[in-house]
Amino acid sequence: MSDALELAKRALQHFNEGSTDRAPSQMRIPLSAYTDEPRFQAERKAVFFDSPIAVALSLEIPEPGDFQTQTIMGLPLLLTRDRDATAHCFINVCRHRGAKVCLQEKGHQARFSCPYHAWTYNNRGELVGVYGEESFGEVDRATMGLTELACEERAGVIFVCLTPGKPFDIDSWLGGFADKLADQQLTDWHLYTERYLEGSGWKATMDGYLEVYHHDSVHGKTVGPHTVGNLLVHDTWGAHQRMAFARKNIQELNETPPESWEQPESHIRVVHSAFPNLSISAILGGQCLVGFIYPGETSTTTITRQLILSAEIPTTEDEQAAVETFSQMTLQAVRDEDYVLVATVQGALRSGANESFLIGRNEPAVQHYHRAIANVVGN
Repeated sequence: MSDALELAKRALQHFNEGSTDRAPSQMRIPLSAYTDEPRFQAERKAVFFDSPIAVALSLEIPEPGDFQTQTIMGLPLLLTRDRDATAHCFINVCRHRGAKVCLQEKGHQARFSCPYHAWTYNNRGELVGVYGEESFGEVDRATMGLTELACEERAGVIFVCLTPGKPFDIDSWLGGFADKLADQQLTDWHLYTERYLEGSGWKATMDGYLEVYHHDSVHGKTVGPHTVGNLLVHDTWGAHQRMAFARKNIQELNETPPESWEQPESHIRVVHSAFPNLSISAILGGQCLVGFIYPGETSTTTITRQLILSAEIPTTEDEQAAVETFSQMTLQAVRDEDYVLVATVQGALRSGANESFLIGRNEPAVQHYHRAIANVVGN
């Protein structure tokens, strides 16, 4: 990672001074931001349907002819890579009578035949076959292809706008953050496993991804023993953010001058957060946790799609055990620690104990995320 040296220097300074990056002031967030259903529906549409969101990694459909299906916030999607290696995203619904066209989760094929009446589409979404067309009647194939969604690929991530006919400029959307994503070299990793986690409300869930203030108290059995609590190095590019945490071995860097540090990245943990729903946590040791977080149908639920990546394909028993240990540790940290705690927050939102949440100066990424929501919605 090209910025590892500077991030490690900043983290070490904070460690030596007992400090952290801070927002200019505290922030008050009214509980209505978490509980008001009309507000939630308006924000869900503006942030997750009318703006670009990350839906997959390029490595999930690496070769021409590869495809993947997902259902995101109730919308069935078909992701394909055509013969020119261009990624596409379609609503996975036949244009004849609305059946799902592809029922497989992933695979490799150039054509998709609807299981209901056998209308057939290629991986560019074009209607290429109508069963019994002579008796059915003439079909304008040029206008009856799969409904395509704007789809752009950058730095190993596939971004989509879930509203048909709504294009976006991915370079403008990402800005300088694209270079930071590219530093992660996501196309060089290998997918080990994929899983889905159910969680509490979108904002309460995302808040937990964006601060290290809770690490000592919540993650005592997982990441807590390895990271310095309440120490954050924070940078932003538009709505997007990068957070660096100090590992417990950060103090070792005091023993030599920075120009002698051989692996500064081994003393920090870095999380890249692409607004509004992508979290990439690159971990020392050849494993990486990627999370795609989506709000549910109401303000009280989320679905998280987690990917566990490995820098190399594990071939030996020891390599397999290392990746599986990482996979289980991150599952425990997120599902059994973070999400269990956030569920208590969700359950108490309407208790009357609070009218607002006070977000500290030491939680700048949480503050930044909520401001980004307001900017997108126009509040």
